[in-house]
Amino acid sequence: MSFRVDPAQPTPPSQQIVEAILDLVASGTLVAGDRLPSVRQMAEDALVNPNTVGRAYRDLEWLGVAVGRNGSGVFVTTDGPRLARERRREATREAFALALQHALRAGHEAGELLKIFDALAAVPSRTGGER
Repeated sequence: MSFRVDPAQPTPPSQQIVEAILDLVASGTLVAGDRLPSVRQMAEDALVNPNTVGRAYRDLEWLGVAVGRNGSGVFVTTDGPRLARERRREATREAFALALQHALRAGHEAGELLKIFDALAAVPSRTGGER
């Protein structure tokens, strides 16, 4: 797993790591029992301090998505995929709600917004499949 923190983002680096791992778990790229990269390896890949990765891994443990095993590393929990999907679903809902709020304030009508949504949903995803 290769991931780089974007220093231009307003999101703290540890949170960027959490979000990236949540995406990987929610999408099924990482599954229950998979080992996350070591703190040192992730820090090298992401170009951050190991303490930043440690913070991210602790946050993932707090969320129930990962568990640290002394001497073995950090692993995706059995409930990790379900919990990650729930977190991503809620984040998506919040993003849609905010976008809808802005669009309605700008004077767009609900029917127009539904057409925009349908058109966007019909565009093939970046991975080549249909959404």
